[in-house]
Amino acid sequence: MLKGKLDITWFPNSWIRLRTKNKIIYFDPAYLTTCFSKYVDKTEFTKWPDPIDGLPNGLEKADFIFITHHHKDHCKKVTSDRLLKLKTKMYAPISCKKELGASFQTVKAGDILDLDSKISINVIDAYNTDTGSSTRKQHKKGKGVGYILTIGSLVVYHAGDTDFISSMKELKNIDIAFVPIGGKFTMNIEEAIRATLVINPRIVIPIHHLGQNPGIFCLKLSKKSKINCIVPEIGQIIKL
Repeated sequence: MLKGKLDITWFPNSWIRLRTKNKIIYFDPAYLTTCFSKYVDKTEFTKWPDPIDGLPNGLEKADFIFITHHHKDHCKKVTSDRLLKLKTKMYAPISCKKELGASFQTVKAGDILDLDSKISINVIDAYNTDTGSSTRKQHKKGKGVGYILTIGSLVVYHAGDTDFISSMKELKNIDIAFVPIGGKFTMNIEEAIRATLVINPRIVIPIHHLGQNPGIFCLKLSKKSKINCIVPEIGQIIKL
């Protein structure tokens, strides 16, 4: 792993900033007022009825942006636009076209892309299943994706909004996994634990909580595995 050369910051619901020595990478940047109501280190540029536009303070412009699907807590043009610079590359499934227009490269499950000499991306499925614990089956197969990002020797998995799906059983050598646990639009804590045990990452970070307690997830996981589980706090930098 890139010890001392990587840090992670989480914002709700599934917005992740990865910083390496040379790159700034975002997953699912989307500013929603409700998600940041108690977070003070922010700037709001507009408010409803205009498109709600804000950012946590101190965010750098992106080298890469990866968006998992079209829902507004994951895919929001006014947010991603504020993180763009001239050479930013943005990737998203075609379901995001209505929101983002033509400003991104379309990806689908099965795609493998070399982004530069040290960074590559594998795109995999993310969806709700009939038997999964999600109570709202809003994520149909083919509409959303998850990403496996390789940076040098480091492998990072962002699951997107999903239940426990068969393709997770094929994942190998994952260093860091971002796994949703909310139970409404994604798998719940118990199902997320089963998925994590199968993925077997070195580190797991629960996201997309929707009111569920990520500490409970980590506690229950610790009784079944030695996987390092980190509870993210909004805006807190996790150094690895």
